[in-house]
Amino acid sequence: MDIIKIIFAVILPPVGVFLEVGLTGAFWLNILLTLLGYIPGIIHAIWIIARH
Repeated sequence: MDIIKIIFAVILPPVGVFLEVGLTGAFWLNILLTLLGYIPGIIHAIWIIARH
């Protein structure tokens, strides 16, 4: 299941984070990071998935 989350994290970072933690602060932070720059959103999403 983590492989699918990582694939989502690369394609659409907020979806990968949502699948891991739901509608928490990490999800909203990832949306902000993705809007500010796609690469920071990917890095944050992979970090969240790997941490859990």
